[in-house]
Amino acid sequence: MMFPWHKKASDKLDKMIEQNHMPHALLITGVEKIGKFDFTQSLIKKLLCPKASCDRCELCNALNNDDPMSELDHSVLIRRSHYPNLIYCRTELNDSGSMSKDIRVDQIRAFCESLGKTAESLQIGVVFYADQMNNNAANSLLKTLEEPRQNTLIILLAHNADRLPMTILSRCQAIHINPSYDEETAEWVAEQIDIDTRSDYDPMQLLDSAHGVPHRAIDDLKGDFYFQYQSWQNLLLEIALSPTKIKDTEIFSDNELDVLKCLQHLISEGIKIKILNHDGANLELNKVIEKSSFNHLFKLLDDTNQAISLSQTTVNMKLLLDNVLVVWSHITNLKKYPAITNFQEH
Repeated sequence: MMFPWHKKASDKLDKMIEQNHMPHALLITGVEKIGKFDFTQSLIKKLLCPKASCDRCELCNALNNDDPMSELDHSVLIRRSHYPNLIYCRTELNDSGSMSKDIRVDQIRAFCESLGKTAESLQIGVVFYADQMNNNAANSLLKTLEEPRQNTLIILLAHNADRLPMTILSRCQAIHINPSYDEETAEWVAEQIDIDTRSDYDPMQLLDSAHGVPHRAIDDLKGDFYFQYQSWQNLLLEIALSPTKIKDTEIFSDNELDVLKCLQHLISEGIKIKILNHDGANLELNKVIEKSSFNHLFKLLDDTNQAISLSQTTVNMKLLLDNVLVVWSHITNLKKYPAITNFQEH
């Protein structure tokens, strides 16, 4: 099954297949829950199925029976598909019985050794997620990427390609799956909601709150994240229009990263509104953008992006968010854009 937001990436791969220009290594990237694994399974069926993914033949049924996403109760190095020439490598239980945080070098060695055997038909190896490989594992994989074998395709999936060494990136053809806010994706989201409650939600708002990641939008509905997100967004807009509201930010506690992403989306949408020179659907955001300068919005977006990236470090996220919010609270009347203290320390 191809999801509507996969179409652009799928069309790019279809063109490679038609022109017989498939590389020996693919890197499929996109944020978590964008559907990289589903996309990869669809690609594998296209490559292996005699009818280009009929979903009915013996081979397609064998692939449908694969379940490499599930966690095992014992330690393994690699997983084999029901199709004999397909293997998977992912984080697994270690010898102590706990789930590893990274893909280890012994796993990648087993992966490469399995792919090193001569095969008359196409053999495929999938690593998910490649940005979880430790340094030794990445170096071990590099040797195989540098000496590609015939009839072999290596597919790497990654949430964040920036965490992969440049030596690996340079040896892969990259395919990126973008977040989506289009009507076709919104229709898909609406179809996943129970018909009795479907009219209670705006699919576009759900996509907005999930940053254009449809599966995340549906998952958010199962808890209270969607409603939390709406309350964060409303307060952020109130802060921009009335700076004294910054004292009410206790609702952001323990959710600093998600609040920064919410602010990131608001600023991005505001910049689009200003570029297109017409009002958006959010009346409060329109008021904020009307009074804000392009230059300051772009600078604050850069700072917000940097704050989000710093979440991977030991930075104090509460202090960082507070500093970003101070600037946001004055965005409508800034004369000179200030430097954010924490950014100067990293």
